[in-house]
Amino acid sequence: MHTGYPPFPGGRTQVRIGVYVCHCGRNIAGTVNVAEVAEYAGKIPNVVIARDYRYVCSDPGQDLIKNDIAKLQLDRVVIASCTPTMHQATFMNNVQKAGLNPYCLERANIREQCSWVHADMNVATAKAKSLITAALARVSLSNALVASEVQVTPAALVIGGGISGIQAALDISNSGFKVYLVEKEDKLGGNLLRLNKTFPTMESVPGIINAKLEQLKDIPNIEVLTGTEVSSVSGYIGNFKVKVKQKAGEESELEIGTIIVATGFEAFDAKLKPELGYGAYPNVLTALELEQMASLSGPTGGKILIGGKEPKNIVLIQCVGSRDKTVGVEYCSRVCCMFTAKQAAYLREALPDAKITICYIDVRAFGKGHEQFHERVQRSGVVYRRGAVSEIYKKGDKAVVRAEDSLIGEIYEEEADLVVLATGLRPSPTAAEIAKTLNISLGADGFFLEAHPKLGPVETTTDGIYIAGCAAGPKDITDSISQAHAAAIKASIPMFRGMVKREPLVAQIDEGVCAGCRLCENICEYGALVFDDERKVMTVNQALCRGCGACSGTCPSGANQLRNTAKRQIFEMIDILVGS
Repeated sequence: MHTGYPPFPGGRTQVRIGVYVCHCGRNIAGTVNVAEVAEYAGKIPNVVIARDYRYVCSDPGQDLIKNDIAKLQLDRVVIASCTPTMHQATFMNNVQKAGLNPYCLERANIREQCSWVHADMNVATAKAKSLITAALARVSLSNALVASEVQVTPAALVIGGGISGIQAALDISNSGFKVYLVEKEDKLGGNLLRLNKTFPTMESVPGIINAKLEQLKDIPNIEVLTGTEVSSVSGYIGNFKVKVKQKAGEESELEIGTIIVATGFEAFDAKLKPELGYGAYPNVLTALELEQMASLSGPTGGKILIGGKEPKNIVLIQCVGSRDKTVGVEYCSRVCCMFTAKQAAYLREALPDAKITICYIDVRAFGKGHEQFHERVQRSGVVYRRGAVSEIYKKGDKAVVRAEDSLIGEIYEEEADLVVLATGLRPSPTAAEIAKTLNISLGADGFFLEAHPKLGPVETTTDGIYIAGCAAGPKDITDSISQAHAAAIKASIPMFRGMVKREPLVAQIDEGVCAGCRLCENICEYGALVFDDERKVMTVNQALCRGCGACSGTCPSGANQLRNTAKRQIFEMIDILVGS
């Protein structure tokens, strides 16, 4: 019999396992015969009790498990239910309250991997039995583990000085913690400095950003570092060492507890769509260029002038660099529809006699008050024409827009004095480098990838590092500020606690087997493996290890294995699943 079990009451070495099969309403029970599965599990050696219950994650379901642990002296628990990414913390906390080590809990996914992918009840039931048997094999070899705790430095780093970064810094500061706000440009404000008005309220953007900047001046525990970039990051949640470098070349190191990435976006380069004439024709502008022209502090003092004259015919084109596979941008930039409507609104106010046309593919007015705003713009006489624009060519001093009207099935041409391109939102040009520096991931679209799109929208896969605003994907000012609030709260929680737990499910080295080949060291993305030159063996910095398993899979001798995911456990599970 294998060794390494935690000590059991009364000096036992025999495991005592409880199995709990969840109906999940009809999600599982509709395809899997849960009563039959529970009866099957109860006959497997070392299984003391096997039950099926409608919702194991409910309070009564949790109480059922706790009571069985106490009465039957269970030292292992298998819960056959949904994916382990759901309710894992709930189940672990529950068994721990009952006196069971939470790392002696195993989950068998019989919903996403079984009931949801099979229509035949016999097939699904048989597969559920196999998955539970494999889970029993693994949990029988699991060891009781203890999470370690590390202290948290009460200081946060916010990378990016746009509206999201500023708001996150203010929130963390208001919670009583030191904040370093790093911005690569020489002044704060980000892309908001290029805007004139907001939608749908038509407020002045300079007023919004200036109010935030005034707030910053009065807060001593926010240190603003403009003209500065992050050059390196080491350490882990609660104990990051961050080197920042100023444009002058001066470098300093900061001790940081948590990090928020709020690096914003850059506008799509309209020159990548040469058929639209941007850069070739002076009366073809981007939406951001029109914003600057319409601003009182702009080059024309807020007057809309093309060649010194007020334009009489204006065409605004949406989805330039959005939802366009030809330039590798398949996503919607989310703000362009309302941004264009806003520009049409102030163009109508400034030029009441001008003809204003918006070329659109679809109108997406999903925000609060957006649909009403869109309708108000239409009622002002702005013409919406559905269909894609194929090209823009010059005719005298006019820019001729050639497009399709898909509603009437006709190709038309519009001679315009001014054409405005609503360019989409692209990831910040520094995103890839920052992702590499921080060891966080980018999505397929180039924006920073969240831990989970619904359950962890501001977390990353690296503990202690959070994302906010357009760094995570296109969004408007309202959503950017909302996400900044959320990221600030998440970043503050570890600092409030003063300590954070480190998961014990990390790599461990059997020094008696390790040959010192250092293959695992080269593959570790987190710098957690360090070679001991004196003893000629590999060592693991458990604070840095993320338990990804890449190093264990690389180790040719089997010396490097993950705790509770040892090769013996994996092979026994495979034998059961292949044999079934």
